[in-house]
Amino acid sequence: MNVTEDIAGLPLKQRVEKALEVCRPYLQKDGGDVELLKVGDSGVVEVMYHGTCTICPLSRMTLRAGIERMILQYAPEIKRVESVAPAH
Repeated sequence: MNVTEDIAGLPLKQRVEKALEVCRPYLQKDGGDVELLKVGDSGVVEVMYHGTCTICPLSRMTLRAGIERMILQYAPEIKRVESVAPAH
């Protein structure tokens, strides 16, 4: 799939959501999920893990090597992706 043709003309937030849709099945397979919280004007995306992702020791690696990499393919103008802890 040519990512740029698939998403040409979509707003930034929609492109980020599409990238997360690609990642979700892998997270959900292991009982987790990810939610988009914010796409900041400074190019920082904030996401929140759910389910088993919140306790997984590999969640930081998943964020950088999986989620962030996919988001950058769909939205190269993003600077970085941060995980926000759920409020308790």
